[in-house]
Amino acid sequence: MLPLNPALAATFRPPVMEARRWLEGVTFAPDRPLINVSQAAPVEPPPEPLRRAMADAALNLPDAHFYGPVLGRAELREAVAKDWSHAYGGTIRAGQVAITQGCNQAFCAAIQTLAGAGDEIILPLPWYFNHKMWLDMQGIRSVGLHCGQGMIPDAAEAAKLINDRTRAIVLVSPNNPSGAEYPAETLRAFFDLARSRNLALIVDETYRDFDSRSGAPHALFSDPDWGDTLIHLYSFSKAYRLTGHRIGALIASDARMVEVEKFLDTVAICASQIGQIGAAWGMENLGDWLAGERAEILARRAAMEEGMATLQGWKVKGCGAYFAWVEHPFDLSSPELARRLVREAGVLLLPGTMFMPEGDAQGARHVRIAFANADRAGIGALMQRLAGFQG
Repeated sequence: MLPLNPALAATFRPPVMEARRWLEGVTFAPDRPLINVSQAAPVEPPPEPLRRAMADAALNLPDAHFYGPVLGRAELREAVAKDWSHAYGGTIRAGQVAITQGCNQAFCAAIQTLAGAGDEIILPLPWYFNHKMWLDMQGIRSVGLHCGQGMIPDAAEAAKLINDRTRAIVLVSPNNPSGAEYPAETLRAFFDLARSRNLALIVDETYRDFDSRSGAPHALFSDPDWGDTLIHLYSFSKAYRLTGHRIGALIASDARMVEVEKFLDTVAICASQIGQIGAAWGMENLGDWLAGERAEILARRAAMEEGMATLQGWKVKGCGAYFAWVEHPFDLSSPELARRLVREAGVLLLPGTMFMPEGDAQGARHVRIAFANADRAGIGALMQRLAGFQG
């Protein structure tokens, strides 16, 4: 057998794909189909006007099929810079925006500019598993930071984990997998901590369009020297249902963009041209439509919270955007529970062990439910099945 990269070989397999394998050999009655709340992804295509705009580009814009600028199409970079500057009350220039193949690639690019094998990155727990996987592949140590009430991390606790190998702190808000919306003062405290220790603060706001709060979630971009500390990540996938087109964004200082460009040119050359055209069109034309999408997700969040309150022994620890992080009441580990729920209740969700360090007791006690994939009726059906499960 040919040799394998040891770091890659030691990295766990993709959790969502692992969970799908649990479906092999299991059949579901037509009147009791599978309820799949394992993955956070829109289940419908983009709205028709957006699809038509993208189809028109495919037919009539020759450059939609060519290599584009490594850091992204100018019109999309400019739109992001303008929108973010207005939304966050700061100054962001197009030259400080890179368009990536989804937000996962934005994270990989950010890390590649910051750290190498033997370095450390602080991740609040539970962590987003793809972040952990990339760090493992690079030989970078993930340092878990347990969260407190409401699944909110504490900067003072993070300070205790910093050493001379620490390179960055990563925050995801609204959070995947807990759904927690981090208060502005929490983000500011982490920003100040990172700046004081000469670290980067990476803030992943993939789900910012579905935050329940009004106004900007933080004011970090209003700091005139934000680029010395902050790296911001975003995804267009959820907002405009463009998951298959892989369009994300990274916002950072001019100096860091030089390094980001090296990485992106090496791994992809450029993001999808048609996807970028679609994202730019969506930003310009779909504001009202996106507001409706947000309202629907918030309604599903309310249904999730109401439904969970009726289940005996289940405890919601965090709920927001697409996710709920829930403590289960059974004398089972979460992986065993998740597999049994497929066979006995027709429910596919992810066990907490996929989001926690190996051996952490909290992983066995919790599950992640991607409730945004289900409408109110689907959430009601989910509650009935969970209530009927005997453990």
